[in-house]
Amino acid sequence: MNIELGHFALILAFALACVSAVGGLTLWRRGDRLAAVLSQAAIFQLVLVAVAFATIVQAFMESDFSLALAANNSHSLKPLIYKISGVWGNHEGSMVLWVLILVLFGAMIAAFGRNLPSDLKNLVLGSQSMLTAAFAGFTIFTSNPFERMNPAPLEGVGLNPVLQDIGLAIHPPLLYLGYVGFSICFSFAIAALISGRIDQAWARWVRPWTMLSWTFLTLGIAMGSYWAYYELGWGGWWFWDPVENTSFMPWLSGTALLHSALVMEKRNALKIWTILLSIITFSLSLLGTFLVRSGILTSVHTFASDPTRGMVILAILAVLIGAAFVLFAVRAPALRQGGLFHPISREGALILNNLFLATATGAILVGTLYPMLLDALVGTTISVGAPFFNVSFGALMVPLLILLPFGPLLAWKRADIVAVAQRLAALGGLALFLTILLSALGGVSISLVPIGLLLGFWVVFGSVAELIERSKLGRIRFSDSLRRLAGLPRSIWSTAIGHLGLGITVLGIVSVTAWESELVTTLNPGEQAQLAGYTITFDRFAEVPGPNYMADTGFFTVTSTSGDVSKLAAERRYYVGQGSPTTEAAINSYGFSQLYVQLGEPLDDTHVIRVWHKPYILLIWIGCLVMSFAGFLSLTDRRLRVGAPQTAKKPVAEAAA
Repeated sequence: MNIELGHFALILAFALACVSAVGGLTLWRRGDRLAAVLSQAAIFQLVLVAVAFATIVQAFMESDFSLALAANNSHSLKPLIYKISGVWGNHEGSMVLWVLILVLFGAMIAAFGRNLPSDLKNLVLGSQSMLTAAFAGFTIFTSNPFERMNPAPLEGVGLNPVLQDIGLAIHPPLLYLGYVGFSICFSFAIAALISGRIDQAWARWVRPWTMLSWTFLTLGIAMGSYWAYYELGWGGWWFWDPVENTSFMPWLSGTALLHSALVMEKRNALKIWTILLSIITFSLSLLGTFLVRSGILTSVHTFASDPTRGMVILAILAVLIGAAFVLFAVRAPALRQGGLFHPISREGALILNNLFLATATGAILVGTLYPMLLDALVGTTISVGAPFFNVSFGALMVPLLILLPFGPLLAWKRADIVAVAQRLAALGGLALFLTILLSALGGVSISLVPIGLLLGFWVVFGSVAELIERSKLGRIRFSDSLRRLAGLPRSIWSTAIGHLGLGITVLGIVSVTAWESELVTTLNPGEQAQLAGYTITFDRFAEVPGPNYMADTGFFTVTSTSGDVSKLAAERRYYVGQGSPTTEAAINSYGFSQLYVQLGEPLDDTHVIRVWHKPYILLIWIGCLVMSFAGFLSLTDRRLRVGAPQTAKKPVAEAAA
């Protein structure tokens, strides 16, 4: 009975979203009364979709295999956490989660958008309801998660073994909060184009939603990277997989949107570009949704199934995004330009930032789609791999990282680049000194490594330059500098911390690329191997039962360069429901570095053992966490909580042709 209740709730939410979309987009001038109705409808949509989602979760938790979705993606022996995560470990359940997050953001606009003008709020809620109607309708009519099985099987098939991991319980919801969160930016862009209300207040309203989505997407990408690193047993943290690229492209364009919205908020400039970025960022999120569900890609990240579903998503994407770009083409030429500024200014630096990020997004998009289009059009199969992306993306990031510390120190409208360079000279000298020191101590086998280290230290030290400048550290009493620091707006702190996190990640990437070492050998119990000063002893081999699997387990003792002794266990698991093996690597951290041990296939009486030493690899994910913390810190800034100032009521006249 609960399954039917959930099905009915999702259908009712779809109908309500259709009505709200039509009302919001056609009657948006009706003012506060319509805004109140649409707000209540948005909250009711959240309640209905939450009920639908909860009934699916309940079926998985209770191993109700009369629900086809549970029978195909769950097993009674699975731990509870993996029963719950199995809800979104498939196409149908993940679409319900997608719709749930869509209506969650719509309800948040209804609840926290009290300062929004009623006409703009009506259009935003109408646009958000339009997206909800599209994806709820797709879920109901092509990907029904409530289908029953009669008779119900006694046992379920189970979930893909590599997805039975805590990382996959956390990674998709975080990623979806980022993907779907950009729908709010898209809805604000549609509302601005229809109403003509595109000003500094609009940018102030959009920026916190952009920051929230960007922060969750950062966490989602970092969690997915770490999951692939420790779960797939290949020892890598990024592969430029097309599915990885589809999450990275919205992150890059979302980063550009954050900086562009800042220019628009402060200087009322870059209006057209900010609107365009809002549309492009969500379009890239929808592109990722299409690629992982169309059957085009084959990956552990994808839900490749019926290509018909992919065509329906492509049609939805074409209609929604096509209509948005048509509206943009019609309305954008009539928009009035904002404030003027000198090329050497903070505005100019942020425009350069946008230029590099947008170009990097385009390069990744071409590298991702070109092999697919070539195969579809002429039947030629080619592979665009890491070398292309490393060269093209790296070449664009080098000048961006060089310029990054300059931006916060430049004045608005017009700045003195020479004076800023003088203030950064000491920090640049410190970065150069540490680069030379580490290169000499670690040994460098790749010629570009010193450049990468220099850039990483340059960004790390440059991130605190504005804090030093504003606190007058070294020029006044230390206690007074601390008071000045404590009084700085949180947005300034978040900028410094965000850039600091980026620099830390760059240092981690460069270090593990330069100094990683690997050993592939065969060992019998009792034998030892050496790598990077570590001694790895294969103690014993045993079969260890798990809750829903059997594991061939190798037990190891690792003695570090300092004499510390650690016990590790690497596994090859065989899951009962699927009968397929997975690899569980043994990983031990030494400071920011890690030793990574993988148990391979047995060869007669011996076992293949692969060992990696990964210097400072944890800096990659620590940097991502620091960037995410900066995003959440920015959201606590009082200037964002109090809302944007009211503007003159003449937006329609500004946009009139």
